[in-house]
Amino acid sequence: MTDLLVVAGARPNFMKAAPVLEAAGRSGLSSALVHTGQHYDAELSDVFFAELGLPQPDAHLGVGSGTHAEQTARIMTAFEPELRRFDPAVVVVVGDVNSTLACSLVAAKEHYPIAHVEAGLRCHDFFMAEEINRRLCDHLSTYLFTTSRDARDNLVAEGISDARIEFVGNTMIDTLLRSAEAARARRVSEQLEVSGPYALLTLHRPENVDSESILTGLLRAVEEVSAEVPVVFPLHPRTAARIDAFGLRDEIDWSRIVVQPSLGYLDFLGLLADAAFVLTDSGGVQEEATVLGIPCVTLRESTERPVTVEQGTNVVVGTRSEDVLAAARDALHGGRRPGRIPELWDGRAGERIAESLAAEIFEQAASANA
Repeated sequence: MTDLLVVAGARPNFMKAAPVLEAAGRSGLSSALVHTGQHYDAELSDVFFAELGLPQPDAHLGVGSGTHAEQTARIMTAFEPELRRFDPAVVVVVGDVNSTLACSLVAAKEHYPIAHVEAGLRCHDFFMAEEINRRLCDHLSTYLFTTSRDARDNLVAEGISDARIEFVGNTMIDTLLRSAEAARARRVSEQLEVSGPYALLTLHRPENVDSESILTGLLRAVEEVSAEVPVVFPLHPRTAARIDAFGLRDEIDWSRIVVQPSLGYLDFLGLLADAAFVLTDSGGVQEEATVLGIPCVTLRESTERPVTVEQGTNVVVGTRSEDVLAAARDALHGGRRPGRIPELWDGRAGERIAESLAAEIFEQAASANA
């Protein structure tokens, strides 16, 4: 029997899971890692695990991509025998991807307790698959570990008992604080021959890149930004495919947009840490930018991470070209917000989670042996 069976499926999951796995051993817990293979890049995989100091997965489900239904179903059927094989005291899921929900459903039906790391985030946009995943996962979970105090309010408002909720901080920030110095030392911008101030762009959400009009408008805004400051653009495979499908390779002036393939964690973090500002539709980047003090312009209509707006460096501007351009110019020309690091984003969230689960597991074991 394994104490913790930790599930991860997409690259951001591993940044969130790594501190829990590391702290579990110090708390006297055994653990195993399941990689669902929801996102898998063979070239980056080994580098990614090495950069995070992660052990190789104890099980790799290799489910690959597909529609939401196909992917969720494949993860469920592949995870079920692994769950029985490891027979954990607690299944630990992180984030809000399809792997998070699929493995939670299997664990709940097999009557295993679930711990959700990053519980209670809400953007109230049901067109986002992640919003559906995180809500359902929270209601299936026994232990809900939150990154900010507003997350508790969201959970309680949905009828979840306060006794199941624990505010522990942000495990993604644990990984960032541990890695920031090494990331900066890589001097990725110099390798890309980008001198002086630059902006960083990430763009991958289906609601932004699958719409020709929205993607075109965003890239037009970025084109105008690039006339004032170079823009480094690590290109997500989904976004690259849509750019080609919509014929935007020839429609946009790419001369000052430095397009790169997907980057490893440390390379991306190093670019973010030294950027003048970042344009993004990523949730995790909003958090990372806040801790690094980098102005963040979020290309969405809402965010599930309001603490990055209320306390951090984030502004949510939507996808209209004129709004994006205005916010980018504000960030570039002295409009930096004096954000602060949110409460408990101190590098010890993984430790708090492991200690909390260890106390529960050891208490249950003592009762069973009494």
